[in-house]
Amino acid sequence: QVQLVESGGGLVQPGGSLRLSCVFSESIFSFNALGWYRQAPGKERELVAALTRVGTTTYGDSVKGRFTISRDNLKKTVYLQMNNLKPEDTAVYYCNAPLGGLRYRYDWGQGTQVTVSS
Repeated sequence: QVQLVESGGGLVQPGGSLRLSCVFSESIFSFNALGWYRQAPGKERELVAALTRVGTTTYGDSVKGRFTISRDNLKKTVYLQMNNLKPEDTAVYYCNAPLGGLRYRYDWGQGTQVTVSS
């Protein structure tokens, strides 16, 4: 039933760092792309970072230079390293495998809460 689990969120001060993990229940080796998304209260879910099977990356404008997405196929895990966090990064973070056309391979999981505050 549960096909992916996000973890690693927490409360951090501005300028701090955090690494999120997303463990999938099945192989991600052949997936065309993997992505991290976030949703803040009252806002739409937005793309934070995406990683293709061949290693190309895409980042949202607001996180470029601060966040890094990576994967470990053997561990069936996708990571999001977040540095120099800002209050505006506060949101629930989700992972998924985008299929294109706003379609995704999995239902959205519980996500992991990231709160950046002094």
